[in-house]
Amino acid sequence: MDIRPTLPSDRTLGGADFFILWAGVAISLAEIWAGGFLAPMGLGRALAAILLGHVLGNTLMALAGTAGSDHGIAAMVSVRPAFGIKGSNLAAVLNVIQLVCWASIMLIIGGRAGAMLGEPFGGVLASERFWIVLIGVATLAWALQTGRTVWRVLQTTAVVALLLVIVVVTWKTLRSFSALPTPAASATGMPFMKGLDLVIAMPISWMPLVADYSRFGRAGARVFWSTWWGYFLISSWMFAIGLVATLVTGTAEPHIQMLELLGTAGLAIPALLLVVLSTVTSDFPDLYSATCSMLNISDRVSAKTFLWLTGIVSVIVALVFPMQRYEGFLYFIGAMFIPLFAVVLADYFFIRRRVLELDQLSVPGGAYWYWNGYHRAAIASWALGFVVYKVVEIQQYPVGSTLPSVIVAALAYLALTSIGRRSAL
Repeated sequence: MDIRPTLPSDRTLGGADFFILWAGVAISLAEIWAGGFLAPMGLGRALAAILLGHVLGNTLMALAGTAGSDHGIAAMVSVRPAFGIKGSNLAAVLNVIQLVCWASIMLIIGGRAGAMLGEPFGGVLASERFWIVLIGVATLAWALQTGRTVWRVLQTTAVVALLLVIVVVTWKTLRSFSALPTPAASATGMPFMKGLDLVIAMPISWMPLVADYSRFGRAGARVFWSTWWGYFLISSWMFAIGLVATLVTGTAEPHIQMLELLGTAGLAIPALLLVVLSTVTSDFPDLYSATCSMLNISDRVSAKTFLWLTGIVSVIVALVFPMQRYEGFLYFIGAMFIPLFAVVLADYFFIRRRVLELDQLSVPGGAYWYWNGYHRAAIASWALGFVVYKVVEIQQYPVGSTLPSVIVAALAYLALTSIGRRSAL
């Protein structure tokens, strides 16, 4: 847990490591639940939105990790060349907030699922709060080992076990639902582009932290594609399971429906394994990267202290977070981080051509200091992209919010920086 550029000798993770990491992140009850939100679109249109949304969202997410794999820098450090050294703290503060919320949401979902499976036994096993605290402690312990040999072994073992459980869950779910009426494929209760925005928001939520892991990779292209495929395949799978479960049963919580199926079929142990391990493997990056973001703001407190603090706060928030706001939370993430990283990617790929001055990334008055540590062109472009996203969302224009926000933010930044360079001359 250090946001200084990672030394080449410490960049030891290969393609398989990244595939397993992001596959583990994608195996999540939260993703299954999110897939259920698409049910008003009907089966065919929703599946198209899932695939297209993941293609677009995954590409942006994996691109956000390129600066990490190119230069060994953490996610919020990769924001500094575009937004300025102090300007990156704006993104870091928002990232800490969204990651603590994400960690809490995962714990709530895991807590509810654990309590449901523990209800036949009664007592503490039927308590949602007990499972929230238990999984929260396990997640913190997992995050404290991030990057170590024992973590790599545990992460690989856990993801392989989860994939086996997910195969069983999928088979059992489809078999149980096969006797029920076929879901309608032509429902129009949700506009296609609105559903697409919701799908994109899930991989986009990982953009502010993907470089925290890609910086430990040995090869840039391999890191990109392993990250892309690991998340794309499993996350699309999770969304599709949740979609089908909601379409057929009408349940608002498809992940709970499937766990109940496992429980009644005598598979309570695999169900509990899914609940605990999937929450831990998808939740620990939130704690780790929130710590990295806090270190970007200040390094006066130790990383381990920050990590403990983040883990404890996420458990506390989980005990009070209003889960009826989950869908709105996904759209909020899209509105904030899609235009932000549109600016970052435009700066990195088009302005700097993937070349950074690493020795200037933390120097006041240096190449990335701009105006008192802030790059006003980046902040203005970000704000404009945010406004575009929200206007399109509120007015429900048929183009969706994501693409207009990306295009406007990126083009505005390129135009403003071009004007700034000409003025400097």
